Amino acid sequence: MATVILFPAIDLKGGACVRLVRGDMDSATVFNDDPGEQAAVFARQGFRWIHVVDLDGAVSGKSVNTDAIRRILGAASLPVQLGGGIRSLAAIEHWLGTGVKRIILGTVAVTNAELVRDAARRFPGQVAVGIDAREGRVAIQGWGEGTDVSAVTLARQFEDAGVSAIIYTDIARDGTGLGLNVEETCVVASAVSVPVIASGGIGRISDLEALKQARHANIAGAVCGRALYDGRLDPVQALALMEGRN
Repeated sequence: MATVILFPAIDLKGGACVRLVRGDMDSATVFNDDPGEQAAVFARQGFRWIHVVDLDGAVSGKSVNTDAIRRILGAASLPVQLGGGIRSLAAIEHWLGTGVKRIILGTVAVTNAELVRDAARRFPGQVAVGIDAREGRVAIQGWGEGTDVSAVTLARQFEDAGVSAIIYTDIARDGTGLGLNVEETCVVASAVSVPVIASGGIGRISDLEALKQARHANIAGAVCGRALYDGRLDPVQALALMEGRN
């Protein structure tokens, strides 16, 4: 595995940049009241993408933090991948039309797989599947509802759908800084040929080193949030590692 994209995360709740612990909406810590400013900071630090999630939208089933998303798009020229509450073709088309580069579909990947397939056909290279799991089982509706669907089974459903990526999040690790679940990420990556992006638990540079050392050719990226905001992860060092410059 050579270059792996490191995606800085902007999670939106009430118009602000927040971080949760294990998806608990009541655990939100506000790190920046201005999402546009935060996007500009990530651009200056050298990141190549931004990962944005509308947390309120994920719970309500429709986009909520629309003004904040527009500020992000206007503040930085980096490509944005956006998830949270996007559950119709009209919503997908709307956000792609505003400048979002890639849409992440999570809940509808379970409840309406044909919508995901249709979207991937209509918008090639611009649709990703978000798989959020607790103990290997997928959770939906902003992580508030569990299912009996395994992460691997769901990933395989979209093997031939033309999706551009799968973002695999271990909910039990998310926001904890306890490290990525590299083992389970590799299990998902081994099950499909679709590029997989790891998410949930990055707390220090050694967590990224562990992902790189796994040397799985199908792991294309990693999403990092809290560790960047609280300073435990140095952006320059992290980007150099992920891009194979050290």
